[in-house]
Amino acid sequence: MDWRAVKFDWNKARAFLVTAEEGSLSAAARALGMAQPTLGRQVDGLEQELGIVLFERVGRGLTLTPSGLQLLEHVRDMGEAAGRMSLTAAGQSQALEGSISISASETYASVLLPPIVTKLRQIQPGIQVEIVVANHASDLRRREADIAVRNFRPTEPDLIAKKIGEAHAALYATPDYIARLGNPTRPADLARGQFVSLDRSGLMIKGLNTLGLGLTEANFPLLTESYIVMWELVRQGAAIGVLDAFIGDSDPLVARVLPDLPTLPFPIWLVAHRELTTNPRIRMVYDYLADALRRP
Repeated sequence: MDWRAVKFDWNKARAFLVTAEEGSLSAAARALGMAQPTLGRQVDGLEQELGIVLFERVGRGLTLTPSGLQLLEHVRDMGEAAGRMSLTAAGQSQALEGSISISASETYASVLLPPIVTKLRQIQPGIQVEIVVANHASDLRRREADIAVRNFRPTEPDLIAKKIGEAHAALYATPDYIARLGNPTRPADLARGQFVSLDRSGLMIKGLNTLGLGLTEANFPLLTESYIVMWELVRQGAAIGVLDAFIGDSDPLVARVLPDLPTLPFPIWLVAHRELTTNPRIRMVYDYLADALRRP
């Protein structure tokens, strides 16, 4: 291979890749943790080095040119190779000190992880922890996080997972809201209630109706993808919400709606990339989290 023919900087190629995937310079800058003008200069520099135009500006966004589209797949391959190299190197590191990132949903990240991470830092002050808040599944193969707390088992062969327990979701509302519903005693009584929805797919309605509630879309006048926003709406008395009973039962502002109603079970999995299990730091934190988050 003639290495002299490769005349572009990988950092600039990475700037191009992330900008193409994120759709704008501002989003790409946030993803890379760098200033937008710096990122823009890297993209401009790559265009100058290659002698082609990669993006066209459309309003406030960016659209790939035909040349940019042709190069994108090659740069994606480079990005995946860089990610594999980073994973392998991280797996070979024997140092206990260093940084680690843990991905979890808003609820777990804000309620369950802070006391656990506080104790972890007391035991191992040389470990720096980043908590990645993501209600979607972080891509561990692309190093969006080192460890993830999930409610489903991964199917990717290069990920390892440990089921650390079973959680149970219950219905909650303020005592005043429950009283306004006439203190319901049967599942069918909740058909006149209002709920906060967390998704547009209808899965939440289907899940609740397995309990005999008989709900329709009309029962869900509120929609948010944020668990924190959902829970605050419930705490303000706006509607009924669904949350992990371990968290919901500890909130003094709310109460279970129909306490005898069966809960909705869902698993808790701890996930990491297989390459990282050879890293003592990640192995230690993985095992620590498994013990701290374990449910009976």
